[in-house]
Amino acid sequence: MKKEKHITNMNFNLSEEHEQIRNTVRDFAEKKIKPVAQELDEKEQFSYDLTREMGAMGLFGIYLPPKYGGAGMDYLSYIIAVEEIARVDGSQAATLAAHNSLGIGPIYNYGSKEQKEQYLPKLCDGTGLWSFGLTEPEAGSDSRASKTTAVAEKNDWVINGNKIFITNGSVDINLGATVQAVTSGPNEKKEFTTIIVEKGTPGFSQQAMHGKMMWRASDTSQLFFDNCRVSKKNTLGRPGQGSKIMLQTLDAGRLSIAAMGLGCAQGAYELALNYAQERKQFGKSISKFQAVSFSLADMATKIELARTFLYKTCWLKDTKKPFSKEAAMAKLYCSEIAKEITDAAVQIHGGYGLMKEYNVERFYRDQRLLQIGEGTSEIQRVVIAKHIGC
Repeated sequence: MKKEKHITNMNFNLSEEHEQIRNTVRDFAEKKIKPVAQELDEKEQFSYDLTREMGAMGLFGIYLPPKYGGAGMDYLSYIIAVEEIARVDGSQAATLAAHNSLGIGPIYNYGSKEQKEQYLPKLCDGTGLWSFGLTEPEAGSDSRASKTTAVAEKNDWVINGNKIFITNGSVDINLGATVQAVTSGPNEKKEFTTIIVEKGTPGFSQQAMHGKMMWRASDTSQLFFDNCRVSKKNTLGRPGQGSKIMLQTLDAGRLSIAAMGLGCAQGAYELALNYAQERKQFGKSISKFQAVSFSLADMATKIELARTFLYKTCWLKDTKKPFSKEAAMAKLYCSEIAKEITDAAVQIHGGYGLMKEYNVERFYRDQRLLQIGEGTSEIQRVVIAKHIGC
């Protein structure tokens, strides 16, 4: 029998750089975001100050090379940053995640040299945000149901249609959007093309959406295109490549939603643990009751499993290995455990968990989008099923 070799190169320790990122971002979240998160949520108010501060820390464009204004770090560093912001506030994490993954990502990965040099440096300092125009009123999970059109007229595209549920799309510091539109290919065959549309372009307008249950301090908007004319030089990638660009962007974006789920779960768990240790019933802390202690033990276990798998998936991406299946798994699991853990955290708080003065109520609301945004949990299962041969 052939003697098996022992595997000796497995290492689950984070590097010193990764630990430094975690500590720095956690300190910022605790000192700057936590004191104002509840008020911003209540007022449904986007914070320009916090956005600029995150930019000054290098969190926007964190994985871009320095020549484009980025920090030159790996994707895991970015995911840890999102996780730590989400541990305190889902709204600020949404601003950070959407801008990095969906705003910067397509331009960096598919833009021409000229497009990268023109746009990326302006998107890394927190003074300018970019949005991702994919979802439409009748095109959510079925992204190929888009009805926004771009008709070729000489050297221009003329765009008509609208987008909905777009993060970072209507704030004053928004600089534009990457838009998927239906175009005509050879023999008038329907195809999809991604087009860069700058804010201020005639025929392009944005409208903020209010009355949200979650992420109330992040910007969500509708985008409208009424004979919006842009140069064909604004085509991102090649004509007809749009659906591929958008879907591959979502693969990476799913990791940031997973990080938001992980951070949300961690934050809710810590709130529940602290409350259980302080709250006394029948003469002792409720953390000493088996029902509560077992619930907290389950939370801790799920969080540990989620973090380990998410970080492994980031390692796959950083080492340029296929990660599409794992991204769908990570997004599915992290968003689902965020739902389970925030629900259990509210239960431990009892009636106090239903009051806005307790942060766990906000965590309970904020997690709900995680099973919907960037591909519903059902769509993640479809993606996973295809990868395993179903």
